[in-house]
Amino acid sequence: MQDQGQSTKTESAYRLLRRDILATRLRPGAPMKLGALRDRYEIGWTPLREALSRLEAEGLVTAVSNRGFAVAPVSRAALEDLTRARMAVEIPLLLESIENGGSEWESAVVTAHYRLSRCTLSVESATESQIDEWDEKHAVFHAALVGAARSSWLARFQQTISDQMRRHHRFLSLAPTLRAAEGMHEGYREAVAALHEAMAIAHHTELMEAALDRDAARARTLMEAHIGFTIDVYARSEDGGHAAPAAPKARASK
Repeated sequence: MQDQGQSTKTESAYRLLRRDILATRLRPGAPMKLGALRDRYEIGWTPLREALSRLEAEGLVTAVSNRGFAVAPVSRAALEDLTRARMAVEIPLLLESIENGGSEWESAVVTAHYRLSRCTLSVESATESQIDEWDEKHAVFHAALVGAARSSWLARFQQTISDQMRRHHRFLSLAPTLRAAEGMHEGYREAVAALHEAMAIAHHTELMEAALDRDAARARTLMEAHIGFTIDVYARSEDGGHAAPAAPKARASK
């Protein structure tokens, strides 16, 4: 019973830390001091250490020699590498799903698209909770698109890449653009416009329709363009003058 209780505490610590790393509430590159984490999450030393070891294995945490752990850093170079990896993994999974998907797959795609379409998000006034909701529903939609693929290894790679892409997207593209929108900094209008385009439901609708129509060539083209949006938004944000963007402060939901 004691082992089971310890396992439950470790799982809870793992999920809490993982959630906040992906949402960049724990900032990339920030030290993860056990004392501060224990106070923040009210979790004991052993569950924290075990959770951090699991997160290190996933590439979300790094071990720093003689200094414990830190949140894995993000960078434009890593984002570009992840984009190439996502192209190599997610497109074959999409094509497999188009070839093999049946009525259950079609229903899952339609349902995920509907839920994403109902998630209203104004780029200029989004709260952190609204961003979290959109981010989760967006991930579910992409998971549904590739849900009928038969390659279990590619699916595992896709999940790992997706998690890393999400935190890179939030920290490098979404956060600085939203912050700039609040302050109306000169040079960020194009970045805000690019973010609007990247998050628009129209692109996701086109992807869904191409997949359900079994139009593999069009689906590939649309997915390649869709995956490239994150780099485009970041490039426009970077051009505005923020080489080291900071995470946005949480704002109260209205």
